[in-house]
Amino acid sequence: MSRRSCSDSAGFTLIETLVALAIIAVVLGTIGAVVATTAKGTRAIDQRMALAGTAETLLADLPTRSLLKPGRRSGELAGSRWRVDVAPMNVPGGDPASDRFVPLAVNLRLQRADGSAIQVTTVKLVPRASQ
Repeated sequence: MSRRSCSDSAGFTLIETLVALAIIAVVLGTIGAVVATTAKGTRAIDQRMALAGTAETLLADLPTRSLLKPGRRSGELAGSRWRVDVAPMNVPGGDPASDRFVPLAVNLRLQRADGSAIQVTTVKLVPRASQ
């Protein structure tokens, strides 16, 4: 009968087990960081989409071209404060006296209570007679 030493026994040593646990911990930590970053990005996209939807609603509710006048309007919609600035634009070239339409810059700023904000700038052409 021969005696077997401890090093000849089957199974994992303590060092091998600790190395495997360390590798698993690093992999799980990396996966957790990726999941957290993805969740944060998804929340930011959701907030941006909600703001964009509210901005579309506000721009759709602007007066028609013949009624749109320069000035400032503000209010609150869907828990967000908004401000619309309408101002005439100076366009180089062309004869302003003979142009049938005048370009107006429409600047919409929308901000939620949590601080996230969106700004949309567009141009509306209004008939010269309405100015």
